[in-house]
Amino acid sequence: MVQRYVRVKTSEGKTYYGSLLLSRTVEVLDAPPWLKGKPTSLKLEPDTYKLLAPCAPSKIVAVGKNYRQHAQEMGGEVPAEPLLFLKPPSAIVADSEAIYYPQQSDRVDYEGELAVIIGEFCKNCNLEQARNKIWGYTIANDVTARDLQKKDNQWTRAKGFDTFCPLGPWIVRELSPGAKLQTFMNQEEEPRQSAFISDMVFTPEFLVHYISQIMKLLPGDIILTGTPAGVGALQKGDRIRIEIQGIGSLENYVIVGI
Repeated sequence: MVQRYVRVKTSEGKTYYGSLLLSRTVEVLDAPPWLKGKPTSLKLEPDTYKLLAPCAPSKIVAVGKNYRQHAQEMGGEVPAEPLLFLKPPSAIVADSEAIYYPQQSDRVDYEGELAVIIGEFCKNCNLEQARNKIWGYTIANDVTARDLQKKDNQWTRAKGFDTFCPLGPWIVRELSPGAKLQTFMNQEEEPRQSAFISDMVFTPEFLVHYISQIMKLLPGDIILTGTPAGVGALQKGDRIRIEIQGIGSLENYVIVGI
C-alpha cells in the first residue's frame, strides 16, 4: 500500500508529523517529511491521537477555472493564464471536522480539488525544476460563498471564511495522472463531480512554475489545482465527501456558523 504521511495531535496536546501504518499506528517523525524528517522510536496507537490537516502552510494558492467544463458552467472561458487567488491558512480544517455555514451567505458551494504540497523553496523555477519541487498530494474542498463571490466582484471574503478549506486526510508522494476525482453528497451513489486529474488545463507542475514567477513558495505550502464541473450548493446538515484515487477520501459535515 502507498505510504501515507499525517499530522496528528496526541491526547496530551502534542503535535507530530508521522507515517501512518496499516494498523493505524503512527510512526512519529522528528520533522515534517518534506524537511527530511526521520522516524523516531515513538509510535502512537490509534486511540491516542487525532488526525489534523496534514500540513500547516504559510499560504494556500488556489487556481480558478482549471477544468474546461467547470469554466463553462461558471459562464466563462478557460483563462489564457492560470487564474490565481489566495485562501488564508486559518480556513483549514481536517477530515471529519465541520464546515461552518456563515450567517452572511445564502449560497455556499463545495469544490472538490487536488491539492499539491511544495517540498522545497521555489522561486522562478522552470518547468523541470517545478516538477521536482512537488513533494506530494492530498485532497481539498475549496468551499465558496457563491453569492458573496458575485456580490464582492473579488474572492477574498467568499473563499476565506474559517473552515472553508477542508484538507486531508493525509499526503501521498505519487499520484497517477489517470486518477479520478469524485465528489459525493450525503448518501447519494452518483457523484456530483467526476473528472480525471489529467483533464486539468494547466498541470500541477506548470502551476508551480507559474506561481513561482510571482511569489516564493515555501516547504509545506499548498496549491489548490482547481475543481471540475458539477459544483453545487451545500445545505446545513449535509455531509460532503471528496475522493481521489490513490489518495483516499476527505469527508466533512456542514453546520450553522458561529
